[in-house]
Amino acid sequence: MPGGARKIEIPRWIQLVGLPLLLLLLWVIAGAARHVVFLFLVAGLVALLLNPLVRALGRVWIPRGFAVAIVYLSFAAAVGLAVVALATVVVNQTRKSADRVDTYFTKEYGQPRQTHAELDLDRLQLWLDHHHMKRIQIRRQGHDFLNNIGTKDVQKYTSKAISWAEGAAISVFQLLFSTVLIVVISIYMLLDMPRLSRAVDRRFPPHPGSEPLIARMERALAGYVKGQVLLSLIIGTSAGLGMWVLGILGWVPRADRYALLFGSWVGLMELIPYLGPWLGAVPPVVYALVVHPISALWVGILFLVIHQVEGHVVVPNVMGSALRLHPLLVIFGLLAGGEIYGLPGVFVALPLLAATRACWEFFSERITLERWEEGGAVPVEVELQRPGPAPVPSEQPAPPAAAER
Repeated sequence: MPGGARKIEIPRWIQLVGLPLLLLLLWVIAGAARHVVFLFLVAGLVALLLNPLVRALGRVWIPRGFAVAIVYLSFAAAVGLAVVALATVVVNQTRKSADRVDTYFTKEYGQPRQTHAELDLDRLQLWLDHHHMKRIQIRRQGHDFLNNIGTKDVQKYTSKAISWAEGAAISVFQLLFSTVLIVVISIYMLLDMPRLSRAVDRRFPPHPGSEPLIARMERALAGYVKGQVLLSLIIGTSAGLGMWVLGILGWVPRADRYALLFGSWVGLMELIPYLGPWLGAVPPVVYALVVHPISALWVGILFLVIHQVEGHVVVPNVMGSALRLHPLLVIFGLLAGGEIYGLPGVFVALPLLAATRACWEFFSERITLERWEEGGAVPVEVELQRPGPAPVPSEQPAPPAAAER
């Protein structure tokens, strides 16, 4: 090995017995203290993400404790402003959307008195009749549907939607206790990070020309976060701009007013891999369905184009070099994170996999497993006796049966 470092060889009996028992023990401990383990994992990831900033401030002669305070105050201010702005936008836009839905189904205009929903049904039936599709009769079924669901009850459902949005905004602030714990733990980790790095480097010195373990984990996490933020910005901006254009052209009436809300929602949902793009498209499609069925078609085409560009252009170029993990391992990590800790586990799964990959690459250079040779002899311990005097033959007479033979 370069630099005189020697690989640690794990014997076969430890591979068969020790490693499975160790994994089982870790799983039992993690299950018993799941919430605590989760908080420490998140705090560790945050500390590894912020450590390069603290180290950069230390290079300009700022004490480490003061640098940690500056980084955290800036980080907390940015997160707080983002949460408050997003909660305010969501509540206000949800209230406006709920009022519009209520008006669409309940307010009657003109002669004869009709709601916008009933008027759109009549227009759609006329369009079908003019395009030689008179066999499709949706006017009567549509009016029956509106009467059956009770247009007067729409206000009750929209009120529930407003209450849900307000409750979701309040629940965000109820998470502050866990957030404070994560911040406190990560601050202690950041303050002790130089000592931890030196201890790891003493026990596992990096090879000449290679990065230490902590630096590799920091680089892996930073690459993942940069790629994910850039991906969310690209997709969210594309969705918001597309909805704004559809609203300006009149293909989705008044969609330009809610373009900021839709774009923010799509960008936020992009943080959830695989399921995020589908969840992000649900509110715009539902809104378009309420406004006009043809509008839903335009919104569906918009998101189909965005998802195709995302899958074939954006993700391979932006996230291809961020994770460097097999897709099956990514899917397993996401499913396992959701099974263990729900939605927060899904968010933490990929950064944790990125850090784990860095650890695996680091230790794979130092640890080898004893080879299992096919058809080889199985080693058996044999007790060797010391050489001594030859045994004296017994003088007892043989048994009668033996003597006869």
